[in-house]
Amino acid sequence: MDNSLNGRKALVTGGASGIGAACARALAARGAKVVVADVDASGAAGLADELGGTAWTVDLLDTDALGTLRLDCDILVNNAGIQKVAPIEEFNPADFRRIMTLMVEAPFLLIRAALPHMYANGFGRIINISSVHGLRASAYKSAYVSAKHGLEGLSKVTALEGGEHGVTSNCINPGYVRTPLVERQIADQARVHGIPEAEVLAKVMLTEAAIKRLVEPAEVGSLAAWMASDDAGMVTGASYTMDGGWSAK
Repeated sequence: MDNSLNGRKALVTGGASGIGAACARALAARGAKVVVADVDASGAAGLADELGGTAWTVDLLDTDALGTLRLDCDILVNNAGIQKVAPIEEFNPADFRRIMTLMVEAPFLLIRAALPHMYANGFGRIINISSVHGLRASAYKSAYVSAKHGLEGLSKVTALEGGEHGVTSNCINPGYVRTPLVERQIADQARVHGIPEAEVLAKVMLTEAAIKRLVEPAEVGSLAAWMASDDAGMVTGASYTMDGGWSAK
């Protein structure tokens, strides 16, 4: 039994489903006490009960509240995200701002809230769930690609500042993962590309990957758990691809 995270407290945003839930389960399985943070109160509470953790119902778009926050976690997983697929000339500016707020500003504020505790203890793990779109671009995803690129930069700066304090900061960069977020994109992708929904997976989502399947959430969770461990103490400022070879091109 792997108890490598015994005594550690982890906070996972967007933790009620998808990649966040997989990360929460992987961290809890290794002994961490997990706080499941999500705007979905019932989903967060249900998973927290399952894992013996706690739920935090939070709207990460409420940045004023996050600005005064202080966190006592040892591991922070910035996972919460949303998606919007549309050409730039049709992209609603409010949607662009909402995505940037949730996926760049909120992680900054949570990192800012967590670092004093991590610095005081000489240990911390910041794990940012980025995307292959943090390293590559796709049409019709101006906000998402911009946000993930911004998260990459934030992660690297955190790594440079945190190194002397025992804090690491890294990104995980999966391709398309089998999650509700990806499933909800299919209709939009079909519309902007002018193809049937049944063809989206093969003709859009998996066309760049050498391995023609979706990433499973548990695979991302496994990598996050390793990044949280002492074994990954020299891994910082990195972007770990899990994209089936997409970014090899």
